[in-house]
Amino acid sequence: MSEITAPPPVARADCWLPRSHRSPVEARRRLEKLLADAPDGQRFADTGLLLVSELVTNAITHGTPPGNRVLLVLDLTPVRLRIEVHDARADREPVLRSAGAEDECGRGLILVKSLSSRWGCCPRVGVGKIVWAEIGPDDLTAGERAA
Repeated sequence: MSEITAPPPVARADCWLPRSHRSPVEARRRLEKLLADAPDGQRFADTGLLLVSELVTNAITHGTPPGNRVLLVLDLTPVRLRIEVHDARADREPVLRSAGAEDECGRGLILVKSLSSRWGCCPRVGVGKIVWAEIGPDDLTAGERAA
């Protein structure tokens, strides 16, 4: 009789982050801890750290009115990492745009699109929206893509 092995457990973490320039740093720390504690989690590290930085930066810059926080949700399964950032502005969906050579911003969503397997935006129950990105084990790290 053969034994059936259960799939590895799912690792999940979430936290509220203030509308602060320090929040992307905290988001990266949370993701690093989640991946370090999960079997084979480090394979998602390079790309995941870039994505979490971009999504949290966009949320605190464009999606979160003063006095509000963002919710970071990290969900790791054996086949993908999902990063969700919940903010309070349902009226401002992310927009892909081209940035000129002199522009100081406007490239973040292009990075999210190019580094993730899937990404998107959906309404949040209650107030606001969720901007999310997923990467799978076959996605290359940012360094490998640039080479």
